[in-house]
Amino acid sequence: MFGFSRTQSIAFVVMVALIVICPYVLYPVFLMRVLCAALFACSFNLMIGYVGLLSFGQAAFFGMGSYVAAWTIKAWHVDASIAIIFGGLTGAVLGLVLGYLAIRRSGIYFAMITLALAQMVYFFCLEAPFTGGEDGIQQVPRGHMFGIIDLNNDMAMYWVTAAVFIGGFLLVHRIIHSPFGQVLKGIRENEPRATSLGYRTDDYKLIAFVLSCTLAGVAGGTKALVFGIATLTDVHYSTSGEVVLTTLLGGLGTVFGPAMGAVVVTSMENYLAQFGAWVTVTQGAIFCVCVLAFRRGIIGELGALFKISL
Repeated sequence: MFGFSRTQSIAFVVMVALIVICPYVLYPVFLMRVLCAALFACSFNLMIGYVGLLSFGQAAFFGMGSYVAAWTIKAWHVDASIAIIFGGLTGAVLGLVLGYLAIRRSGIYFAMITLALAQMVYFFCLEAPFTGGEDGIQQVPRGHMFGIIDLNNDMAMYWVTAAVFIGGFLLVHRIIHSPFGQVLKGIRENEPRATSLGYRTDDYKLIAFVLSCTLAGVAGGTKALVFGIATLTDVHYSTSGEVVLTTLLGGLGTVFGPAMGAVVVTSMENYLAQFGAWVTVTQGAIFCVCVLAFRRGIIGELGALFKISL
């Protein structure tokens, strides 16, 4: 089911078991932050790991999804599920528009165009009336899911966030193991050859880009409900850089790598905060060690060590 191999099925069961057990051991809000970051990284991995498109502007879709979800549930008092859907649709529409402009370039040119377009979105969020400018959208109510589940309870919110992550994870896995996903891998390996076989590669790349942006918007919308706030940090270029590091650290082009990277990066941000100004130096040193020791990422190295596909 969903294209899982036997090894991947075991890994998926272990991951789900940890998701179920961890809230009884660790702080649920911290775990929800990890899950949102993991979904964001999975969406980015779909684009860079399986199509070969390096985007430096993923924060635009994550942040706009966060803003729109926060604004709709606060201003329109919609159901939480509708707010998250609006966040995903915002990512999809923005991804379609920006992707159409950027997808005809490749390599560093594509990366720079996405960065420039994302900065335009950042300044739009800075000036737009509904975003609250530098203050952001604060005191966002969590509301109810399907009108019956009160999300003000942290455990209820956690299970909803876990369900959103697992749904997004399974969708990404299904995409990359479908015939469509095989074409994406072919484009990544040799785009001229894929073109010679009759595939309209720009269309495939645009669809993959939009799917990635949709999931990024869903992650941003969920994050806004969890923390009750949407700020400029969500659309800042540093957020785009963070998701790149998260994916590379976990394992580029692996199914479970982004989730592992999110656990490591979010844990460092949470538990190293006591170092104050030295936290970035400490993070940089840890990243250097990981890059030198795990050239394929943590999950990539484990898969190579045991000769399995993760």
